[in-house]
Amino acid sequence: MELVNILEDEHLSTLNHSCAHMMAQAVRHLYPNAKFWVGPVVAEGFYYDMDLGDVSLKDEDLLKIEKEMKKIAKDGKRIVRKEISKEEALEMFGDDEYKVDLINRLEEGTISCYSQGDFTDLCRGPHVESVKMCKNFKLLKHSGAYWKGDSNNKMLQRVYGICFDTKEQLEAHLEALEEAKKRDHKKLGKEMELFMLSEYAPGMPIMLPNGMIFRNILEQFWYQEHTKEGYQFIKTPIIASRELWEISGHWDHYQQNMYTTKVDDRDFAIKPMNCPGALLVYNNSLHSYKDLPLRIGELGQVHRHEASGALNGLFRVRTFTQDDAHIFVTPDQLEEEVKKVLMLIDRIYSVFGLSYTVELSTRPESGYIGSLEIWEQSEKALANACVHAGKEYVVNPGDGAFYGPKLDIHIKDSLGRDWQCGTVQLDMNLPQRFECTYVDSEGKKQIPIMLHRVIYGSIERFMGILIEHFAGHFPLWLSPVQFDVIPVHVEKHLDYAKEIVSLLEKAGMRVQLDDRNEKLGYRVREAQIKKIPYQIVVGEKDMENHTVTIRKSGSKEQVTLDVDQAVENFKLEVETKALFK
Repeated sequence: MELVNILEDEHLSTLNHSCAHMMAQAVRHLYPNAKFWVGPVVAEGFYYDMDLGDVSLKDEDLLKIEKEMKKIAKDGKRIVRKEISKEEALEMFGDDEYKVDLINRLEEGTISCYSQGDFTDLCRGPHVESVKMCKNFKLLKHSGAYWKGDSNNKMLQRVYGICFDTKEQLEAHLEALEEAKKRDHKKLGKEMELFMLSEYAPGMPIMLPNGMIFRNILEQFWYQEHTKEGYQFIKTPIIASRELWEISGHWDHYQQNMYTTKVDDRDFAIKPMNCPGALLVYNNSLHSYKDLPLRIGELGQVHRHEASGALNGLFRVRTFTQDDAHIFVTPDQLEEEVKKVLMLIDRIYSVFGLSYTVELSTRPESGYIGSLEIWEQSEKALANACVHAGKEYVVNPGDGAFYGPKLDIHIKDSLGRDWQCGTVQLDMNLPQRFECTYVDSEGKKQIPIMLHRVIYGSIERFMGILIEHFAGHFPLWLSPVQFDVIPVHVEKHLDYAKEIVSLLEKAGMRVQLDDRNEKLGYRVREAQIKKIPYQIVVGEKDMENHTVTIRKSGSKEQVTLDVDQAVENFKLEVETKALFK
């Protein structure tokens, strides 16, 4: 069961674009004074931003719009393209300030529009042949959206929808959407007592005891894997003076996203990024080419001011911990070092059952620093590293930072959703700004190349992704509570249950004992809701035979095993970090 990314399919993108126009036509039928801003295709389908005057859409209004859309689709009008001049476009849409604004921002020349029956809209296209092809659709939700995304502008109404070629494809996608709702990390995070959100600290999640266990496991795994690869670890201050951020360029270019304060009449800022701290650590010592590559890792907490409307559980927050590493290399070490990073990324993601793709972002057309020769060498080094690591990549032309090309790692979860997590960024700027040097083999001072890289991206966001990827059913090694031991009858079987708890704890497991005076079914059901991987129910026969009856999370089946064999099985499952199936 996977969610379809509409943008990955050219035909579906065209179909959804046409369906967006059909929705706008239906809205115009129902609300004759409606005015429309833009209606783009997105990964989840399409949306249209519209001004309905005093009308505020409700959920039931979407059903009315759908009904009208079905009439339009059944009528089956052809979708016709027409090219007009800018003057003609202004005359045609002169009473619509949103379209006038769009037209005025277009360059001189012909402008294309598309018509279907009594509805015409500006559009580059392309579109399908007729609205009849758009009959398998569903309107998904509605929300508010500021015109042009600016909070100083009027609030418009945005309606989302999706369209497929067949009824079966639509139903399968809607089923996957329902599954995604069940996996919502905010819902599961509450049920599993992982984290909480508070209006006292918007965008700053509070980790609960179970969440801290989960988080610590992820961090410990990160430290273990990086220690194997020769990384050294640091901790840098969470707040630093304005002068540091001026050197790094953040004060001039990122200040609107930073939290600032005064300390002893000096300007300070909470760090939005860990990079300047790593550069200070590098400059704390003298370096020769023999010291490189130097791999410096930091799980560093950063703060960035995000718009309140964009905050979303663990996915979009105002404070998070980046699993940063900054690697200082000589030019001839670059390719091999990037290859090692890619292999580390592969090893870590595979443990979680996450597939991924690699995207190479190259030199921007303008505003970049460094010579063309250095850029070409850098891009080639990143590309060759992918090839030698056995990783295919796609090129994203012109999307590199002004200071260097980068590799973006896009993981896919169990529902096929795309998440950009890992990044390998080549930096030719900051080492120069911070006057970082090393002595080469000829005794000359050189500026090292700096690699910024993350794998989780953000600990908090990665936690949210894993919650939804596993639907809360974590592998045994990753689960905050691994076992819930439940005596059938508390009075009769409690001592044996405690014996099982003791054996599991001695094996290094995280166990809880449910000895509440509640019905067995209630206790088992509650353990299932909390997604505890194994419920171990012990009764009379188990006491007699020295066995345990085991039930996996999310399953109704159960198996009875000898206690010692069960413990050995569990230990092996944890040691191998086996995926929970």
